[in-house]
Amino acid sequence: MPHPYVLLSAAVSLDGCLDDTGPERLLLSGPADFDRVDEVRAESDAILVGAGTLRADNPRLLVNSAERRAARVAAGRPAYPLKVTVSGSGDLDPAANFWSTGGEKIVYTTDKGARKAAEALHGLGGVDVVPVGPELDWRALLEHLHEVRGVRRLMVEGGGRVHTQLLQQGLADELQLAVAPLVVGEPDAPRLFGPGGYPGGPRNRMRLLETRPVGDVVLMRYVPTAPGTGSAPSAADHRWLGLACELAADCPPSRTAFSVGAVIVAADGTELARGHSRESDPVSHAEEAALAKLDPADPRLATATVYSSLEPCARRASRPAPCARLILDAGVRRVVTAWREPDTFVTSADGSGLLAAEGVDVLVLPEYEASAKAPNRHLG
Repeated sequence: MPHPYVLLSAAVSLDGCLDDTGPERLLLSGPADFDRVDEVRAESDAILVGAGTLRADNPRLLVNSAERRAARVAAGRPAYPLKVTVSGSGDLDPAANFWSTGGEKIVYTTDKGARKAAEALHGLGGVDVVPVGPELDWRALLEHLHEVRGVRRLMVEGGGRVHTQLLQQGLADELQLAVAPLVVGEPDAPRLFGPGGYPGGPRNRMRLLETRPVGDVVLMRYVPTAPGTGSAPSAADHRWLGLACELAADCPPSRTAFSVGAVIVAADGTELARGHSRESDPVSHAEEAALAKLDPADPRLATATVYSSLEPCARRASRPAPCARLILDAGVRRVVTAWREPDTFVTSADGSGLLAAEGVDVLVLPEYEASAKAPNRHLG
């Protein structure tokens, strides 16, 4: 199911701390960055913080600028984004600022925590309590926000445990990090990310989108690059498949073949190769063109992911081996695609079935189908 675009937002010290251990909140940002955060809030459909952050910081999570609120209303949106908190226990303070300011609020909790949260918040208007199962399930939470509440852009403001879980599960689309010019130096100070396994492992390098000074802090924007594993999509899967769909537009036009783009990405997020239909000759396919650029003995292929805007072909007349067979022969065990092949040229094509029958994890992201079809509209 589609998820909102998940943006993790945080301010940290030079040594990666979110705060010090003193009783008062350590202000890492200055006025210019607070205003930038206010702008990002105004652009978001919802703002999320964990219950621990509610207890520690008692935030209001408002759009403070009257001009930005007015612009939201003029665009047909509520003055304030939906405010979201997550609590496994349901232990919430009804007197917190979170509940008494802004617009609608929603609490995601466990089946057990839902009763406690409902009792604690009884009598407060505009608050929805939603259980997501016996344990907190981030994918279920994000699906509910997208499908039921219409959230397309979610800003996550902490705390560190929430940021850690979303990044570790491959659900963060972007990280906006404001780095303050100070060092906390306390071993017990809370940090942005905790220990554990992250997509792509320690060798994974995120892609830097932007860096700029904001007052005396430096804003850095990163996007994850490591593919997901198995049949669970990651945020990076969406980005790479979007690129494959863009590559399809580079194909020389044809009335007898689809225009397809493909990208091959290593487990650590390194792009290994890309290709598009008819790139190397009039009958080459996208996956074929990309694979031809790699050494068949490259050990990274065994854990790589192939992204293709169209399901890899299972039968073809122009070459002895279809793309699904080329992928299998290369040792690739994961394929992400946007569009199942229609019967335009081959009846009952089922490249996904061929791949899955030999143990390949095949993931279809139908939200990209329209993009994959766009350069093929002339085929009817």
